[in-house]
Amino acid sequence: MSRIGRKPIPVPTGVTVTVGEGNLVTVKGPNATLTQHLPSAMQIVQENGTILVNRPSEEKQHKALHGLTRSLLANMVTGVSTGFRRVLEINGVGYRAQKTGQNLTLSLGFSHPVVITPPAGIDLSTGERNTVIISGADKQAVGEIAAQIRGLRPPEPYKGKGIKYVNETIRRKEGKS
Repeated sequence: MSRIGRKPIPVPTGVTVTVGEGNLVTVKGPNATLTQHLPSAMQIVQENGTILVNRPSEEKQHKALHGLTRSLLANMVTGVSTGFRRVLEINGVGYRAQKTGQNLTLSLGFSHPVVITPPAGIDLSTGERNTVIISGADKQAVGEIAAQIRGLRPPEPYKGKGIKYVNETIRRKEGKS
């Protein structure tokens, strides 16, 4: 039995979960509303403030989808109640981030500034000391935008210049001797 799949998902107050036909799940909360098609083979059961995901059989495919469905549903519930955020740190001389309206303008040593327009539901902001804060209700979208921004100038191992996640450690290499 899947350890992740059989854990019940607690539904906080103010969050409503609606399971439609073909496992079309809609989660409404104070921050946002998320809708997603989950695998139709899985059975989603709501009972007294919790959600349980059951699998119909012990087939390999159903075992694989059990934990995935539960994780996707738990991420939706967490996203509409508290939200997700990723923090990126920009290191390097002359590298900086600036918020202009909804867009984020990055100076990363290229001949031109890079302008990033966030998709709907994603908020980009700049913190102190060259940090970029990406927040939103959809965990997948937040991670995707963070990876795209990091991919513009990944950290290099010799001087550590580039864009990295705040909790990421860069393995430094020694230069020429």
